[in-house]
Amino acid sequence: MMFLSTLFLGYLSLALANPIIVTYPKDTPPSVLEDAMKSVTNAGGRITHKYQSIRGFAADAPESAVQQISVQSAKYNPTIEKDQTASIQ
Repeated sequence: MMFLSTLFLGYLSLALANPIIVTYPKDTPPSVLEDAMKSVTNAGGRITHKYQSIRGFAADAPESAVQQISVQSAKYNPTIEKDQTASIQ
């Protein structure tokens, strides 16, 4: 029974998650990025992609994680955007 409750809560937190992209300035230390990713997973979200060419990642994150990331580092302010499909026509 406990396993089912834990499984249900895990699915619930992902159901309430928003797809986001988080990017940081070039001079941001890797530790700031790691702390932000930990905030996402600790809040019940998941990292969906770690970017190599820019300092950033994509995630499915609950609003509490988004708020935590936005205030986590005063020196290295992240840009947090909704992840969505873009097209040109």
